[in-house]
Order: sequence, then C-alpha cells, then structure tokens
Amino acid sequence: MVAPAALRVVRCGGRAMHGARAVFSVGARFLLCASGDFVKMYSVATEELVQLLRGHSDLVTGVQLAPHNRLQLYSSSLDGTIKLWDFTDGILIKTFTVGYQLLALYALPSSEDSVFVIIPKSGERDTFQLVSVKLTKAAGQDMEAKELSVVLEGVDASPKCTAFGREGEYVASVKDVNLQVYFFKQKQLNRFSLRATNKKGGNNVFTCVACHPQEDCIATGHADGKIRLWRNFNHKKEYTFSTLHWHHDKVLDLAFSLEGTSLLSGGVESVLVQWHCGSDCKRDFLPRLGSAIEYVSISSDGTFYCTSHTDNRITIINSNLRFSKTIQGLIKARDVKTGLVVDPRTKALVLNGEPGHLQFYCLQSDKQLYSLDIVQQEYIHQAGLNQSDLVRVAFSAQGKWLATVEEREETDLELQLKLWFFDEETQSFKLNTRISMPHEDHITAMCFRDTDEMEDDSLMLVTTGRDCVFKVWVILEDTDPEAQQSLSWSCDFVGSYHSYQATNCCFSEDGSLLAVSFEETVTVWDSSTWDLKCTFCHPPGKIRFMCT
Repeated sequence: MVAPAALRVVRCGGRAMHGARAVFSVGARFLLCASGDFVKMYSVATEELVQLLRGHSDLVTGVQLAPHNRLQLYSSSLDGTIKLWDFTDGILIKTFTVGYQLLALYALPSSEDSVFVIIPKSGERDTFQLVSVKLTKAAGQDMEAKELSVVLEGVDASPKCTAFGREGEYVASVKDVNLQVYFFKQKQLNRFSLRATNKKGGNNVFTCVACHPQEDCIATGHADGKIRLWRNFNHKKEYTFSTLHWHHDKVLDLAFSLEGTSLLSGGVESVLVQWHCGSDCKRDFLPRLGSAIEYVSISSDGTFYCTSHTDNRITIINSNLRFSKTIQGLIKARDVKTGLVVDPRTKALVLNGEPGHLQFYCLQSDKQLYSLDIVQQEYIHQAGLNQSDLVRVAFSAQGKWLATVEEREETDLELQLKLWFFDEETQSFKLNTRISMPHEDHITAMCFRDTDEMEDDSLMLVTTGRDCVFKVWVILEDTDPEAQQSLSWSCDFVGSYHSYQATNCCFSEDGSLLAVSFEETVTVWDSSTWDLKCTFCHPPGKIRFMCT
C-alpha cells in the first residue's frame, strides 16, 4: 500500500486591496498598496506585481513613504508593529513593536524620528487616539517603540478621518458631527460641531477629511454627499465654510492635488470628481469606474491619480482625468452561487464576480484575467429589486463550451440556460444558444460529458431540476445556408424517477454511463440508449454531491 500524501495548503491571494490608501513611489514608477497582511508593489506602466513585502502577521492598515528616504516605506498593521522596508529590493530593514493594534499610519517630513498612528484607548471600548510614536535609530532589526505621546482623543478609527495640513503645522480629525483641529506649535485645540441634520433633511455626519497642502483650508466630506471647505478655523468663533455638492450619497474620500489647485472626491457613484478651487465650483468628471471609490491617492509629482474600489480594483488615472491602467484582484461577490469552477483552458478559477458576470481569476498572478458578462443587462444598484442572478456554471472537458444558468424570481421564476462557444480568433466566449425556461423549476446541477476525445457531434450537457426531471442537451447542425450560425443546442431526452426531485448528475470516466441522484436514490443510465440500468438507495438523507 502507498501511504496517502500529506495535504499541502498554499495561500494564493485574493485579499482586499482597498483596506488602506495606496501610495506612489517617487517618479510614479510603482504603486504600493496594502493587501491583507502583505504590501504589494505594482508597476504603473505594466500593471504587473513586481514585489511582495511579507512580514506582518495581521492586516496591514497603512503604507507611507519614509519622508527622509523615498526608497524606503513604512507599513503599519493590526499586529501592533511598524515595519520599515527597502521596497525596491523587498528587504525588511526594521520592525518597531508598538504593542497596540495600529489602525492608521501617517509619516510627515516635519517629524524626522517619529510617525503618527491611531490606536485603541486602553480600557475603553470603541474609543481611539491619535498618538505620536518615536522610532529609535539604534542598531538592530527588532526595536521596541513604547514612547507614545497622545495628540488627539476620541478620533475615528478610519484613516481617512484624520489628515495633516500645511507641512504638519496642524492636524484635523472628524468623527460623527465633530471636527477637531490641533495646532502643534501653539498647542491649541479647536473644536467645531454641526447639527446632525439640517432643515432641508441633509445628513451632516462627517465621513472623511483632507487638508490643503499650502493654505489653511480643510475639506470635509459628509454623509449626504456635501463637501465643506473650512477656513479661518484657527479662530473658534470666526471660522467660515463654503459648500460643494454633487454626490447623491456619502462622500467616501477626498484628496487635494499637489499644488492644491484642485480637489478630488469619490463615492458610491463610481465617479471621480475634480473640483477646481477658486473657479466658482467648476468641476470635471471621470465616470463609470466600476464600483464605489474607497480611497483617492495622488503621485508626488502630480502626474497620476489612483482610486481604490470596493470591488478590489485599483484604477490608475492620468492627471488630465484620462483612464490609464487598472489592477483587478479577486472580486468578493455577494454570494458565490456558482461555486468554484476551474477553466480547463486557462486553469483560472471561475466564480461569480460583478453582478451578472463571471470572473476568471488567475491563482498564480493573483489577478483577474477577464470578466464575462453573462446576464447582459444593466445592473441597478438599488435594494429590494429582483434582478437576474448567475447561479450555475459548467465547462466542457477542453474548455471549448461553457454552460451558464441565470435566474430571476419576481411573481414567477424566470430561467435562462445559455451555451457559450470559445472563439479562438477573439480569445473569448461568444453566446451560441439561449434557452428560456429549460426547466419548470430551479436547476440544481449540470455537467458535460467529459470525454476528451469526443467531437461536437457526441458532446452532451445534462441539467437536473426541482421539476423532477433531468434533461439531455445535444448539438444540432443547421443545414440552412442563410443561418447565422451552423451549430445550436437542443433537448434530446427527458428522464425522471418516481416524481422525485433531481439533485445531482455526473458521467462515468468513459462517458458511457450517466448517474443522476433523485433525493436519496442514485440512478444509472446508459448514455447511448437512455435505458435505466440500475439504482442505489442512500438513506437517510438527500444526496448532496456526486463525482467519478
């Protein structure tokens, strides 16, 4: 006997890339972003992953270029450490152990031997502080960083709710309906509060903050989509603010351009808005960016913008608001109803992606290869709407054919079975056959006859349904010379067993037999004659899965 080999589990990726604000290297050659407990470095020119910084044992919450050596990078993590990297060579230089969960990181040129972090306040639940952490320059790779100085109490845990202004002269922090501004030299703290709602029903809760790089101006985003520009805030009573409004929902992030001549904003509308300061609220738009914008970043030379999105996408944009590149990671779908399927052609993992789409995700490169629009209908982002959902996927043995099932439940169930053919010329799947209501109830499983040697004329697809039948679909050749396509799929056989629900199906290795489970019973059928050969009973529960 041969002893079974030990199971080896390898982590391939898929973590979110929108957990912290991404940063550009000097010259905008590289983009560095947090991804789970890694820091990833991508080439801006090619979108390729060129460096993976491993070392943290928990989620990375902040990445910042070292202010006095732009070839080095600080990263913070929930593991309680700050790490200093030579990111071009992927070398860990130092680890500073702070001892608290670190929720955000800020590194300023004006603070040579310290950084700022947000940490939980000891002994108080859901209360956070902004503190300064002194980083020792002593020799050694592992250092204790226990010298902490509290700057602000009662701050929000989100990194986008705290920002430093005018070369680190002051820090602004927002939480709920309160704005705090602390001036370091004067050691002066000013607090400003808004009403939770106004007379017109607006929601004044703060969502994010950004500070002008050269002027005393603070921009704040709000839950009702408004942006406020605060000035003269060094006086508690004489402060002023003006209002900008385009977003219909909460503003998710703000960023001033390098010179402060424009302000960038993003939200759930998937639109990057560029506000031109001092020109009567003139604005430009870059729409259709795919999903809600979580973070906005700007390169140090002002040539590129970067938006991080909730669908695990990073978009690189030229400063003239022209789309440049996109880095798409694994999309976290609301519900992976298709399960995990492997494309025989590319070896990509295939599963639900954007609503109505299949994503083809490469495990080796931790990137999405492409997305296939199955439903081919505009998805409306509105709660309570019943929209078509992709629920089943199957590939033929060579990946030449793809079968998909989509369903929509309104008053009655709507089903669509679609067969897709891989076009070698375009290197993508094209819709070949659309079958409405292939079953009278939900489709529970489907499979192709997986014999590699078989040609199209012997290829079969089997579907099982809650309508108590299984159906066999085969390819027919259209002899009409004016037909748009020569091949299409049609039902060849319908089978059932004692009016039980059909739940699973699979072919034998040589394709000569088909096994179909009907609740607690497995039935075996001859695939050439469709005679029932035998049955196996499996009490006391329904059969959940079958394979050969």
